[in-house]
Amino acid sequence: MFRFTRHRSAIIALLAAIIAIPLFFTTHTPTEAADHGDSPIASVDRSADLADLYSFLDPNDNTRVILMVTVGGFIVPGEAVNFGIFDPGVRYRFNLEMTGDAIPDRTIDVRFSPKMGATTQPQTATIRLMDGTTFTAPTTPAALTPNTPARVITTNQATGVQFFAGLVDDPFRFDIPGFRRFVDSVTSGAPNPDALNRGRDTFAGYNILTIAFSFPISMFQPTANNEFGVEVVTSRPAEATALRVPVRRFFGRDLTPVKQVDRVATPTVNVALIPFARKDEHNLATTRDDAAGRFAGSIVATLRALGTNDANINLLASIAVTRGDFVRLNLGIPNQGDGGGNNPQAAFPNGRRLVDDVVDTALTIVTNGAITTDNANANDVPFTNTFPFFGLAHQPREPGVIDDQTRN
Repeated sequence: MFRFTRHRSAIIALLAAIIAIPLFFTTHTPTEAADHGDSPIASVDRSADLADLYSFLDPNDNTRVILMVTVGGFIVPGEAVNFGIFDPGVRYRFNLEMTGDAIPDRTIDVRFSPKMGATTQPQTATIRLMDGTTFTAPTTPAALTPNTPARVITTNQATGVQFFAGLVDDPFRFDIPGFRRFVDSVTSGAPNPDALNRGRDTFAGYNILTIAFSFPISMFQPTANNEFGVEVVTSRPAEATALRVPVRRFFGRDLTPVKQVDRVATPTVNVALIPFARKDEHNLATTRDDAAGRFAGSIVATLRALGTNDANINLLASIAVTRGDFVRLNLGIPNQGDGGGNNPQAAFPNGRRLVDDVVDTALTIVTNGAITTDNANANDVPFTNTFPFFGLAHQPREPGVIDDQTRN
């Protein structure tokens, strides 16, 4: 079994990074990647199944904050018009924490109209911002054309907020089979790092839906260390089915009771640290529950199975529990570079950018440098340099094109 470094700075980095990947030393719970299908309920409710949350300063203009979430992954290009649709029965809520505790202070809600008419007809997103401002915006409809449809970006003139919703290339990169085989070799007592030499990105060639915002930084006024936290939660009305839910049920002052389906913040907390039997419970819980220690015992048990010493368990528990599970971004750390930013100073766990390879970071630290990569190091589609920064969605291939870019 690999041992942790005792150097304090490395321990702190480890505690932040280890949350970002499935723990490969545990034997009591199956592990997968990112937050895609991380619990039984989320796996069978793909429209509400959150994948990855991103939070960073726009590298082109550090006076703007980017918040983006992906949902309902593994959409093949040939089924884009059937699966590239936002569910009108789901409320997508961004919870913002501004004071350094575990309690959300503001919310941003997004709902979508039903898909109607021709495949080229967009859905309409209704957005309620943290100050109560409400506006609508069209989605970018999926298409089966050879070229990716032009992205529709809406700017709300009253606030300066930009919005995009549509299909993009799934930006997460990770070799799930290679990692799973490495897990099996470790738990069998014969660790085999060569299992990670496949160099195949399980998410390559697949699309995913995203909801993306660009905000003026003036809309964010954190009072604790110039830092704010964000999580995203999906919910459905407790008594309604998808196509019968009026918008007022979500945006009125007295909300109809809703049932939470999934939540996401720090990458793969649910997958990595929560036992299988409690994954649904965790997704249906809140950041207040995190801070109250509801899952602390399970997290500690997972870490003991990992072989973590008591000091490190206490440190990791304080990061994962004390202030709840939020991705926290320091607005005073500049973000620069292509593809949404790539300078090391602004890297995860200071927010999270598309280029941040959380898997490689964690492998390097957890194995004390023995393993530095899962060899799925580059995204299959280049990230763009302007909002919303995701790589363009995959389209059905033209005649004669053999490689569909999938890397299973």
